[in-house]
Amino acid sequence: MRFTKDHEWIAVDGDVATIGITTYAAEQLGDVVFVELPETGKSLKLGDSLAVVESVKAASDVFAPISGEVTEVNEAITGAPEQVNQSPERAAWFAKVRLTNPAELDGLMDRAAYDAYLKGL
Repeated sequence: MRFTKDHEWIAVDGDVATIGITTYAAEQLGDVVFVELPETGKSLKLGDSLAVVESVKAASDVFAPISGEVTEVNEAITGAPEQVNQSPERAAWFAKVRLTNPAELDGLMDRAAYDAYLKGL
């Protein structure tokens, strides 16, 4: 897994990346009550809004940590948004994206670097 400073995670398998939010992000949001996912086929550029997460505290954008095309979304979390709090780095992924610029992965943190980043917050 790789991580962004905006608290998204990405797991790459071949040329497809699964994207979600980190445990830290889910804890900061509080109880998630709504998730808006992108349309399948949507083209994303690094930093584009990928999804919207609404909690009892606020609404937050989830940003694309890489460029690519959305190939699949996790419809299960739209009907049960609490999964984002229960399993943010596993079952509650947001979208799968076919990479168009794999070199962008070099700008992401590994787990050790992300954990060090969190300690500095």
